[in-house]
Amino acid sequence: MSLSKPIMNLLASYLQNLYLHPIRTKSITSCVLGTTGSIVSQLLAGGTIRSDPILAFGLYGLLFGGTIPHYFYELVERLFPEDVVAFPLAKKLLFERLIYAPMIQAFSLYTLARFEGKNHSAALKQLNALYLTVLEANWKWLTLFQVINMAFVPPMLRVLYMNLVGLGWAIFLANKRRQASQKKE
Repeated sequence: MSLSKPIMNLLASYLQNLYLHPIRTKSITSCVLGTTGSIVSQLLAGGTIRSDPILAFGLYGLLFGGTIPHYFYELVERLFPEDVVAFPLAKKLLFERLIYAPMIQAFSLYTLARFEGKNHSAALKQLNALYLTVLEANWKWLTLFQVINMAFVPPMLRVLYMNLVGLGWAIFLANKRRQASQKKE
C-alpha cells in the first residue's frame, strides 16, 4: 500500500504536466525513453558503451520525439474526426502507416546519423542502407501497436503509449544501425 501512493503521485504529476505543458512533457519523456533504449541496446550487445548513440537518441527524442508525434496525432484527429468520417480508424491507420511512417523513419535515420556526428554523405549512405529494412520492420511489428493506439488510447496519451512501444523500437533501431556500422568497418 505504501508503494502505491508514490506511484500514484508520480502518475498524477505526469498527467498534470502533460495537460499543462504537453509538448515539453512529451519531449522529455521521449528523450528519457530514447536514451534508455540506446543504453539497453548497447548493454545487450556487450562491449563498451558509446556516448554518441546515447546522445543522438536523447537529443532526437528531446527535439523531435515529442513534438512531431504530438502534432501528427492532432492532425489525424482533425483530418478524420470520429463523428464525421466513415471508417475513421481505418483512415487514420492508413494515413499513419502509408504517409507518416515512411517519412518519420527516413527523417529519424538521417537525423540520428547527423546527431552522431556523421556528415551529410555518410548519413545518406546509412539511410539508404537501412531504410527499407527498418520501414518493413516498422510496418510488420508496429502496425498492431498503432491499431491499439488509435482505437483505444486517448489522444492525450498516444505519444506516451508510442514512446513506450518506441523503447523497444529504439533498441531494435540501435541494433540495426550498429550492425550496419560493424559491417562497414
